[in-house]
Amino acid sequence: MPQSSQNTPHKILNVRFSNAVTSILVDTNEQFLETIQIKQDSEPKDELPRQLQLRVHFLDSAQKDHNTIPTSVLLLEELEELHLEKNQIESIPKEISHLQNIKVLYLNNNNITHICDELGELQHLYSLDLSSNPLYYKTLNIISNVHYLRELRLYNINLEEFPLEICKKLHHLQLLGLSSNYLKCLPPEITNLIHLKEIYLKNNTFEDFPVPICSLTNLEVVDLERNSLTSIPVQIGSLTRLQKLFVGSNNILSIPKSLCHCTRLSVIDLSNNHNLRKLPHNFPDLKDLNELSLSHNEMKIFPSPLCQVNSLCVLYVKNSCLKTLPPAISDMKSIQILDLSQNKLTDFPTAICMLKNLQMLSLDDNLISMIPSEVKLLTKLNFLGLSGNRFIAFPEQICGIESLEKLYLGQDRGIKLSKLPESVSLLKNLKELYIENNNLQFLPSTLNQMQHLHVLDCHNNLLKQLPETICQLQGLQKLLLHNNQLSGVPCNLDMLQTLEVLLLEENPLTDPPIELCSLGKSAVWEYLKQKRRKNVLATKIQARWRGQMVRKGLGPFAYLRNINQKGKKTKKDKKTKGQAKKPQGKGKKK
Repeated sequence: MPQSSQNTPHKILNVRFSNAVTSILVDTNEQFLETIQIKQDSEPKDELPRQLQLRVHFLDSAQKDHNTIPTSVLLLEELEELHLEKNQIESIPKEISHLQNIKVLYLNNNNITHICDELGELQHLYSLDLSSNPLYYKTLNIISNVHYLRELRLYNINLEEFPLEICKKLHHLQLLGLSSNYLKCLPPEITNLIHLKEIYLKNNTFEDFPVPICSLTNLEVVDLERNSLTSIPVQIGSLTRLQKLFVGSNNILSIPKSLCHCTRLSVIDLSNNHNLRKLPHNFPDLKDLNELSLSHNEMKIFPSPLCQVNSLCVLYVKNSCLKTLPPAISDMKSIQILDLSQNKLTDFPTAICMLKNLQMLSLDDNLISMIPSEVKLLTKLNFLGLSGNRFIAFPEQICGIESLEKLYLGQDRGIKLSKLPESVSLLKNLKELYIENNNLQFLPSTLNQMQHLHVLDCHNNLLKQLPETICQLQGLQKLLLHNNQLSGVPCNLDMLQTLEVLLLEENPLTDPPIELCSLGKSAVWEYLKQKRRKNVLATKIQARWRGQMVRKGLGPFAYLRNINQKGKKTKKDKKTKGQAKKPQGKGKKK
């Protein structure tokens, strides 16, 4: 977008082109100020005004079922960024050379087989994405003529060999994306890409780590995930600027000590290497390490060098055959996210309770049966996963974690919980409670005290009745009650005005009928409203009928008639009584 003059008024217009919206900056004094509307899902018959063609810098025309690049697009000479991904484009026309100011071009996920020579004339182009196209190998050499290209993405193009011409000519390349191809190696000439900072080689067929890239000392990101690597070469220590290393899902057996020479490393993924069991003793030399994944390895013993990595904030050690944790884990003061799920821990590691900065803790699918009272020391913990363990009863110790926002206690395996205690309401800040796959028959009446609750998942239990207080959870958005023993729901359940998802399937419901529940929340809400109207009307009719019965002394109120009759006096009785009281005359005085 060009810089606007301080003295000239401007206005932002939306130009719709083939259902793609782009913002342009135009002078408010010009006659072409009005927003131009072009019929959606069709090509414009007329060209954009010349003034607009000179102003459009960004255009998103992705997913518009284009078979070719529209001619009107090729006339936008000032265009700098163009999105044409996910169309049906089969070729790049030679008129692409008109876009001399283009800097970013996305043509991925099309049907392009050939690249025209004119693409090589776009000397301002610095980012090109041709991923997921059936490109012929020989046509790739044309890319090498875009001398100032900095980002090249060629994911999923069935590439078996990387073109040498690209290595020889694209000396300014900083990002190279070659994931999801069939590469087994890289040519030695790759070392010519001396400015390369990021290389993505995920999901190829490498059996050996491509050693030539260890000469590219400006590399900051190396992604070799999902290959068949068995080792990491000692030469990796030369990558002293490396910040992120992804070598998960390989067959790596050991990590060289030289890796710790890459002292700028902040993220390492070593997951899914299966037989990786140790880390080098000098691992604590990685002073900037922030995130580490060791999941799905047969570690068996927690790597003791990790306890000395004070900078580590995120640690994944899921499914690593761990039975215990060392007490020294309490020294990892910076840990905020810790995943120890799917291991063989029989006790909740008390040392974890010393990790005062811990925010997320996953201990799902272990063998834990008790929670220590010290867990309340985790004053910043907001996520706790305890599903699939061996609790005999709800571990009430966790109710002391006032900061908790998400709690997972579903039991898809192991011992199932039969009761949710009223003390769960002490978790005032809880937003999501997952207690599915248990044997709960009732929910506590104190649920209404959990006013921050957004999600309540109780599916696949034995619930027979819901407490009326559940209708007071005014922040509730999801209520999952399918596969229980409910015959009805509270009559005021529709008072949950923020509820978005309500699942009641697979319950023996009669009020409302289960057939109606399958129609969704709106149908249930309407049923409850109609039911209340009928109840109000029935109450009024019953009150009127009762009043008539009382007044007339009918039915069960017949005894009132006798009382009324005794209390009432007939006119004759009153007249007789009046006469009895009247004194007899003795005659007139003379």
